[in-house]
Amino acid sequence: MFKNLGNHINRAMDRLTGRGLLTEKDVDEALRDIRIALLEADVSLAVAKDFVARVREKAIGADVVKSIRPGQMVVKIVHDELVLMLGSEQSDINLTTVPPAVILMVGLQGSGKTTSTAKLADYLTKKLGRKAMMSSVDIYRPAAQHQLEVLGKQINVETVPIIEGQKPLAIAERSLKLAQAQHADVLLVDTAGRLHVDEALMDELVQLQGLLKPVEILLVVDALTGQDAVNIAKSFTERLPLTGVILTRIDGDSRGGAALSMRAVTGCPVKFVGVGEKINEFEPFYPDRIASRILDMGDIVSLVEKAATAIDQDEAEKLAKRMQKGKFDLNDLAAQLRNLKKMGGLGGLMGMLPGMGRIQQQMQDANINDSVITKQEAILSSMTDQERQNPDLINASRKRRIAKGSGTTVQEINQLLKRFKDMQTMMKRFSKMDKKAMMRAGLANLMPK
Repeated sequence: MFKNLGNHINRAMDRLTGRGLLTEKDVDEALRDIRIALLEADVSLAVAKDFVARVREKAIGADVVKSIRPGQMVVKIVHDELVLMLGSEQSDINLTTVPPAVILMVGLQGSGKTTSTAKLADYLTKKLGRKAMMSSVDIYRPAAQHQLEVLGKQINVETVPIIEGQKPLAIAERSLKLAQAQHADVLLVDTAGRLHVDEALMDELVQLQGLLKPVEILLVVDALTGQDAVNIAKSFTERLPLTGVILTRIDGDSRGGAALSMRAVTGCPVKFVGVGEKINEFEPFYPDRIASRILDMGDIVSLVEKAATAIDQDEAEKLAKRMQKGKFDLNDLAAQLRNLKKMGGLGGLMGMLPGMGRIQQQMQDANINDSVITKQEAILSSMTDQERQNPDLINASRKRRIAKGSGTTVQEINQLLKRFKDMQTMMKRFSKMDKKAMMRAGLANLMPK
């Protein structure tokens, strides 16, 4: 997420943090590079100029230039201004009304509107505990209503039955009555999109708004459309009282500047982002966390939240107890690999760990990626349970059998076993140290020598 933009900004910041004293010229040169990076990422010109002007005003102040670590202070200023540009604070979904709270989903065709409707319904039911119902009033795109029906079955959320030939306003009215009769907390209405903004689309949306009186009108925008996404948002804002934006495919990082421009251009907060194709790859938009990711400061809070939902608590506690006793076998390693995949794999975690963005290219060059996890899982699956419990049994002939069964090489099996031995040694050292000793010795002393 925002990898290219973050790399460019961080290179500019590195030139400042590496100096003891800063001049106005130093700051201006860095800000010129940041402005170019923002524009290349499709941040609108007006937003980029305003951002750079605000950073410069604060960065050339006497408190910064004469401070002990001026470069670090400039980084903090850039971070704070990024947060401000992105919307300052996370904006919650508004459900404060007499049920059912109606959420109108609008946007162009191909923006991911129908999938986002299902993702939001899944979020509301699983994370907020609300009873949701979905309805599609898109009678124009072939199979649009059936697509939502299929998604509803996948996430176990009821959809309003399809009646062929019924017009959008009639569907909306029937949906509202059904949601009231079934005591639904939320009714999500997926509307029709077009290939471009037109009067017919807008007139229909205005009529739906008047009938349903939604508490939220969420614009779904494909982040990969770059500057077009901002122009689309402006067009919708002129005709509808939008309350928020959902950005889809924000994980693609082709441009990503749409997210940075959206709040400033429309006045609407970005409320959610789609970070992958799976239904659960959907999360609230936190400006401070996104700003930290852009500047490679990591996002530990999101990492902890993702771990809490992906990792089985009982399994984690059992592993912790085994580690405390100095026990750690290949079954435990296999479980850890499964958990890593559940949390999005190496790619999903890199952007959340501080400083990892800077070494991603080296990791790619060394072929350290999700394919490594897949290979290691295949190797472990080709072992017998006895071999996983007691790796010392794995001799040359067993390695050849495992290699053949997993489609790997003996060399790759040796590499896995070496990594495992290193981890096992670390676990044994961990088990012998109390908390105070750990704090004194530091993490470095836990690593294999």
